[in-house]
Amino acid sequence: MEYQHTLLILLLPLLSFLILGICGKWLSHKTAGLIGTSLMAIVTVLAYYTAYVYFTSDRVDGVFQTIVPFNFEWLPFYIPGLANLHFDMGIMLDPISVMMLIVITTVSLMVHIYSFGYMHGEVGFQRYYAFLGLFSMSMLGLVVATNIFQMYMFWELVGVCSYLLIGFYYTEKPAIAASKKAFIVTRFADLGFLVGILIYGYYTGSFSFDFTGTAVYAEGALHGAGPDAARALAAGGFILPTALFLMFLGGAGKSAMFPLHIWLPDAMEGPTPVSALIHAATMVVAGVFQIARLFPMWIQHAPETLHYVAWIGAFTAFYAAAVACAQSDIKRVLAFSTISQIAFMMVALGVCVPGHGQENVIDNHGSLGYMASMYHLFTHAMFKATLFLCAGCIIHAVHSNEMSAMGGMRKYMPVTHITFLIATLAISGIPPFSGFFSKDEILAASFNYSGVLGWIMTIIAAMTAFYMFRLYYGIFWGTENKELHDELKAHGHFGEAPAVMTVPLVILTIYTVFVGWALPATDGSFSLQGTFGTYVSASGEAYHIHLDPSIAVTSVVIAVISIVLATVIYIRPTQPVAEKMKSAMPRLHQWAYRRFYIDEIYQFVTHRIIFAYISRPIAWIDRHIVDGVLNGLANGTNVVGENIRPLQSGKIQQYAYVFFLGIVVLFFLMLI
Repeated sequence: MEYQHTLLILLLPLLSFLILGICGKWLSHKTAGLIGTSLMAIVTVLAYYTAYVYFTSDRVDGVFQTIVPFNFEWLPFYIPGLANLHFDMGIMLDPISVMMLIVITTVSLMVHIYSFGYMHGEVGFQRYYAFLGLFSMSMLGLVVATNIFQMYMFWELVGVCSYLLIGFYYTEKPAIAASKKAFIVTRFADLGFLVGILIYGYYTGSFSFDFTGTAVYAEGALHGAGPDAARALAAGGFILPTALFLMFLGGAGKSAMFPLHIWLPDAMEGPTPVSALIHAATMVVAGVFQIARLFPMWIQHAPETLHYVAWIGAFTAFYAAAVACAQSDIKRVLAFSTISQIAFMMVALGVCVPGHGQENVIDNHGSLGYMASMYHLFTHAMFKATLFLCAGCIIHAVHSNEMSAMGGMRKYMPVTHITFLIATLAISGIPPFSGFFSKDEILAASFNYSGVLGWIMTIIAAMTAFYMFRLYYGIFWGTENKELHDELKAHGHFGEAPAVMTVPLVILTIYTVFVGWALPATDGSFSLQGTFGTYVSASGEAYHIHLDPSIAVTSVVIAVISIVLATVIYIRPTQPVAEKMKSAMPRLHQWAYRRFYIDEIYQFVTHRIIFAYISRPIAWIDRHIVDGVLNGLANGTNVVGENIRPLQSGKIQQYAYVFFLGIVVLFFLMLI
């Protein structure tokens, strides 16, 4: 078959994990890095080849076909009344899964190469590359899954890998706490995903991604439960909307939607290349991909529930942007930026249905919002990976995450400076960089849904431009930490990163510049308006992007105003304007800097309420009542045993005496 090679896309990263995990301690750093990077390079070539073959194949009735080169029944699931429910494992290729193969392998390969320089000399270097291979395999398995349960399995593997990589520096307490926090928060969210899957499977008799409500009612598929399930899935039913929203909770945890966002900023305790992989191409986009994968069911069975996804995303985007404006740790600024940008993608998916009281103004079953979300996922992966890897180069130079240790870095790191600036322009929505095209489509979809939501998202986009240029000026302009820089120069550890770290930056920057408008259409033509929609759309048909001049001009003007404002405040070596603003609104600044005390609220609720009034009483009952009863039974058994031990002395005389005594007692009882 034409796509038999796709199995290697999963097996090679797994092979990398097994080789480095089992044999790593006998391999040198260079050998381990070469094995991991070479195998990922082969996977990347295979992914690009798959994309080329798939997107150049003929459409059927104008639609790219879904191809399943591998699928087998893994485990049958026996439930009375459900004859055909089973767990399958396989590979499914469609436009969004093929697009995700490009995103994951491209960023992962750049991270593998970059890590040669960034992780040089680190203890556990082989272990690090082993975990990278497992992480890449897990995300690749998630996006090519043929059914929801297979997606869930790889979903959990992604969570395990994030725990291992965030806690890579396991001798440091912040890394330990961050990895546990990420694991626990996402596990709570994933419980919702699992419950949603079980509800969905029970009532539909299927784990497929595109349940229509007809196939499972075929002969014998649902026996006694069939009519009830049919009623539940009818218009106004609540089973599928409930199941889908529970699944969304799992996606909200992975994609750090409010209030499940608290793990992501702390995940910065892991190595910076890991942050690039998590934030750009793997874990945080899993939630967005999940909704996109289940999109046919959302539109058919739970369109009203998508409203909640849109507004949760909008609030999260605003909250994260507000917090990013006050952070001083450059990785945490980028972390909250990721939360905000992922929320943009959620909003785009959530506005794929008409607003309340509107006609169906979204054409092609929501293609505008769906396409915009996937488009922004694609472009965001490139410029956010660039930003994180640039941050890694800067941290590698100054040995600090704080902006106070930086300033004036453009003089010492010209390549990092230019690549960071281009990525900053892209995320700020400045044309002709990729972020402009994808973000403009999200704004257009938001305005189609609701004028209020459209303006909210426009304001958040302006905030994005402001805090990103605040970050840019704080690193490359602003006040230089002369004393620290002179000390670093004296030790010979200051300046531009080695080529093994800067080359991935340049490659990702090229993607950042061109993927917005230079993708060839399926007919080989080019368009300055972008051609992503000819490959990925909600219906599978080509969706031609048309920029709305009023929305595009408005968003650019507001972004430019925000950039000018950030320039006035932060470009100078001394920052009197910034200090005056901070002095004028100290409480607001402190609240934003402390993330509006959401972490403290969690601490209060868990420690002062749940632990004090629920966990401790349960623990007391467990220790004193449950354990007390069981211990009492055990002690009573021991006492009885000790008392009857003399009866089993092994002395024949004693046994004979008791025997005859028993006979005498029985004789007298019979006489009576």
